[in-house]
Amino acid sequence: AVLIVAAGTGEFEAGISKNGQTREHALLAFTLGVKQLIVGVNKMDSTEPLYSETRFEEIKKEVSSYIKKIGYNPAAVAFVPISGWHGDNMLEISAKMPWFKGWTVERKEGKVEGKCLIEALDAFLPPTRPTDKALRLPLQDVYKIGGIGTVPVGRVETGVLKP
Repeated sequence: AVLIVAAGTGEFEAGISKNGQTREHALLAFTLGVKQLIVGVNKMDSTEPLYSETRFEEIKKEVSSYIKKIGYNPAAVAFVPISGWHGDNMLEISAKMPWFKGWTVERKEGKVEGKCLIEALDAFLPPTRPTDKALRLPLQDVYKIGGIGTVPVGRVETGVLKP
């Protein structure tokens, strides 16, 4: 998941406050079983001063502290300062943030480094499907189609379904 955090004055504080959306979304992602996380610190073009390293580090520290409490390992989370409006650090490195040397993610498969958001997305590991386990196919819906019959619809979570 990508957690976007606003860096604007007052916006970050509102999001990280007791009932803020930043906290809510991070907790929701963890509760739903999202194992890999990227934190995009957005609106770096509206910090005081513009593209402030101090503001980015302050946000990184606060968010790291919170995500650690809910169960994420901050060392395995990429923090990327971005400006969605101007495209800074989205697809390529921005000259407006020369202080940002890149992000590092440490996980059991090894260390991964990058400089922008797209590289952090590319560094996500695809989840493995436990095909060696028993078949588990939670049903989402059941359709009754005339001439065909009853068609159950769902997703194979574990195991293999053969034709």
